[in-house]
Amino acid sequence: MDSGDAVSLSTSFPLPFRVLFLIGLGILAWATNLHGLHLLGIDAGSALELHSCRAFLPTTSSFSRASSSPRVSYVPVYRLFAGYATWCFVGWSFFRLVTHSNTMLVDTFKYVPALSSLGVLTTLICPFELCQKRERDLFLQSAARCLFSSMDSPVYFSDVIFADVFTSFAKVLGDVWLSLCMLLPGGSLLSPPPLDGLSQWILPTLMSLPYIIRFRQCLIEYRSPTNTSKRPLFNALKYASSFPVIFLSAAQRIVVLELAEEKGELVTREPWHGEHPLFRLWLLAAAVNSLYSFWWDITNDWGLNLLKPRSVESRSNPPRPLVLHSKASSIAGSSDAHIVTQSHSSSSHQILGGAIYRHQSYPYGLRPVLLYPLLVYPLVMFFNLVLRMTWSIKLSSHLHSQSEGSALMLWLEVAEVLRRWMWVFVRVEWEVVKNAQHKYQIMSNGTAPEEVELMPSNRSDPMDND
Repeated sequence: MDSGDAVSLSTSFPLPFRVLFLIGLGILAWATNLHGLHLLGIDAGSALELHSCRAFLPTTSSFSRASSSPRVSYVPVYRLFAGYATWCFVGWSFFRLVTHSNTMLVDTFKYVPALSSLGVLTTLICPFELCQKRERDLFLQSAARCLFSSMDSPVYFSDVIFADVFTSFAKVLGDVWLSLCMLLPGGSLLSPPPLDGLSQWILPTLMSLPYIIRFRQCLIEYRSPTNTSKRPLFNALKYASSFPVIFLSAAQRIVVLELAEEKGELVTREPWHGEHPLFRLWLLAAAVNSLYSFWWDITNDWGLNLLKPRSVESRSNPPRPLVLHSKASSIAGSSDAHIVTQSHSSSSHQILGGAIYRHQSYPYGLRPVLLYPLLVYPLVMFFNLVLRMTWSIKLSSHLHSQSEGSALMLWLEVAEVLRRWMWVFVRVEWEVVKNAQHKYQIMSNGTAPEEVELMPSNRSDPMDND
């Protein structure tokens, strides 16, 4: 995209409005996640503790009684999105009306995106009962737990999902800082602010914040007295692998300056500087982060066996039963709890488009318990790989500073939100399967179902025999 196109996008859809758009897309994605899981018969509320009387997310007793229906979980989120989208659309439409796509008027009326953003922030922290106050409070409470909880506090699955979604908005967090600089006196919506001296490290530091949160959560899980696995430590390593990508990107300014001294100013317009060791190191860090994150998604977050060696010992283990509850509380269709063994007389047992296969007959690379149609898994794995590769590149702040007006960067951010949207479906599905098997193990030991408490974020894979 040339500079004229970049200016055109900055004129019609400046960065502050693009930030608001991506935040709104995230709200809509979360609402459709909850709604889609409910339609598929998977109770995300139980795994996330969204409507339990012993909810980990703080709730009032009146809400606990009112939220027996899973529909209550996603309808308020839709309403929140509707109000948010209406406010932002009115602000953007007024901005377009008064500027007429005239670059000379864009900075004159930059108070319009400033007021639109201020209205969103004010509503978020508003103490009054309006604009879905409960949903706003739960968001702030989850953010506070992620940021300020002690190292001895438990890490709940809802907070793990929250923080993982937050990592997909790392670039958006950096854009918030750039937008603030643009909206302050002396800034311009037509070009990103210069990042010199210490200010060049503010952007990568902000983009690192979501990964620092997840890194810290993994360390808390590893130090938990109930943890007996090194898996949280390897998970922490995954998030740590993003730091070299982010900060080596910030160091690319050194690369450009050194090459400009040797080859002239024209080299600053080129995106490829493979002759410099810092550039090659950044590429290596991006590749390692992408591939490691993809492997972790497939093997641990989704419980699929495509990249996991299937040992002889795991094949010889007897099939494990799966406890399925009614649709109101899990994934089966009757009113009572069922125990469906994986050693069914047929090769598989169909459940709402998914299947429970015998332990040695499930499709290659997947797992014995599949709650979605079979075609979903290879498609999700393919898109996850492609978008994982682009996402590590997009964590690179030196590329953003050169093309903040580029529609390509905006579409990459949209693609990452969609990737995370797909990721949530399979991640929650796998958590529900693990919870069901964990409940069966407890009940088989004589524990009443009422005594089962879900704290699944650091629970090991029930199929893992390590």
